[in-house]
Amino acid sequence: MARAQIWLGLALLVSILDYLFLDAVGSWAFILSFRATKLAAMLLVGVSLAVATVLFQTITANRILTPSVMGFDALYAFALSSMVFTLGAAGYDAIPQPLLFAANLTLMSGLGLLLFMALLAGGRGDILKMVLTGIVLGILIRSITGFIQRLIDPSDFQTVQVASFARFTFVEPVLLGMAAAVVIPALVLAWRMRFRLDVLALGPEAATGLGEAPKRGQRQALLLICLLVGAATALSGPMSSGFSGPSNFFGLIVTALAHLLIKSERHATLLPATAMIAGIVLVGGQTVMERVLHLATPLPVVIELIGGALFLFLLLRRRAV
Repeated sequence: MARAQIWLGLALLVSILDYLFLDAVGSWAFILSFRATKLAAMLLVGVSLAVATVLFQTITANRILTPSVMGFDALYAFALSSMVFTLGAAGYDAIPQPLLFAANLTLMSGLGLLLFMALLAGGRGDILKMVLTGIVLGILIRSITGFIQRLIDPSDFQTVQVASFARFTFVEPVLLGMAAAVVIPALVLAWRMRFRLDVLALGPEAATGLGEAPKRGQRQALLLICLLVGAATALSGPMSSGFSGPSNFFGLIVTALAHLLIKSERHATLLPATAMIAGIVLVGGQTVMERVLHLATPLPVVIELIGGALFLFLLLRRRAV
């Protein structure tokens, strides 16, 4: 276990160094500053989504679910399409980026919390109802979003398409700072919950017997999930292959790899391992796409392809068992 973490740390370090220095031609001061900002954004987004997925899978007791199944990406696409439809591309581009970030974060986190808290206020089986309701709402929101997008002026629709992919081409330092101000405290709180998460993973009855209140732990974990996913999506856009496409598989990939390599249910080990794998996948994948293959294809497209196959494999294996 410790050896696997060491190898993951070394792989992450190599990925970071390759991204910073590979094909660096010109002014080193400018190149390193520019790449370091993008690197920080990728690490922030990757770690946020990875930790949020671990928390979500722990409280739902299901390793094939991710937070995006609750419609976070759909909410982002809905808000984006609605603003472009109402204001036009010129009006949307005129909105200050910090204000846009705050609006997206508030919308996604707020609506997510309202949904979670309303469902958790009931009795037994709330998690199952929450997941099923999230799937239905996600489909509903995507359908409404698709309808709105068909009403958008074709000349403005390009703005929706560009903003609908996770993008790291240029990252505003101000937005990066705002996202870090949300993500870093949430990650610290998630780390402080690591032992309680071990207890919650045993199930409501066992957790209650060990002195942990399951609903309180679920509410706290869901709050952190909303903040982490909301901040990551507001900063870079959804990690999905399209604005109306399926839920992203990034979290599924990194958590599945973590369980495969670490083979431990302890969150003190699982959380950092998943975070490092997320950094390797995002930074290493972006390096290969940009500087090895010289492709302009968005990385989320490749992640969706691999994640879809992995999701099907895990689902079929689960049924076989």
